[in-house]
Amino acid sequence: MTRLSVNVNKIATLRNSRGGDNPNVLRFALEAERCGAQGITVHPRPDERHIRYADVRELRGRVTTELNIEGNPREPKFVALVLETRPAQVTLVPDAEGQLTSDHGWDTAVHEAYLREVVAQFREAGVRTSLFVDPRVDMIEGAARTGAERVELYTEAYARDYHAGRDAAVAPYVIAAARAGELGLALNAGHDLDLANLRFFAERVPGLLEVSIGHALVADALYLGLPETIRRYRAELDPK
Repeated sequence: MTRLSVNVNKIATLRNSRGGDNPNVLRFALEAERCGAQGITVHPRPDERHIRYADVRELRGRVTTELNIEGNPREPKFVALVLETRPAQVTLVPDAEGQLTSDHGWDTAVHEAYLREVVAQFREAGVRTSLFVDPRVDMIEGAARTGAERVELYTEAYARDYHAGRDAAVAPYVIAAARAGELGLALNAGHDLDLANLRFFAERVPGLLEVSIGHALVADALYLGLPETIRRYRAELDPK
């Protein structure tokens, strides 16, 4: 079954908008786990505009499922944080400083040598490494050459085009996933997945181990409550 990792960045954004510690990121993460989340994802950025580095340290000591830390390894502070906290997984994302949200994957051909060095550093520390990539076979092949254990397929294009034609929208992901499987890469996915498009994606994309969902899940929780929201997302991933 595909695992659900809940991204708690939006909780930190809400907290930071007023200062103080309400809502509390750790409390939300632990409640998400209690309600059935199988992982917690955070994406600290250099300006700490949502998740703070202190949040990551606090979560690392309390999260009982898998902690996934996303970020750009070109930021030395990020690399140091990962090596200090040693989460279950680090997902490397090529974000520019100040970027609102992730909007593209790595060019694993251009950056292959650099990524190989970074991946080796994290693997030596015992941290599973995933590369955020667009659904292109050449990017999957480049990722395999870096030594990464996983790739995370960037699903914004799928979500954007889903209602216009879901078969066409998912087709590049099916091809990319199949190639990842041939090369021994495990598969994650994330960005703009929600209750409308998640089940079709999970059913069609072979070998999908994990999805990371934040914005849509937190928004749904405002209407449905967190327990019901996580129940529904888990049901979309395992409808039996």
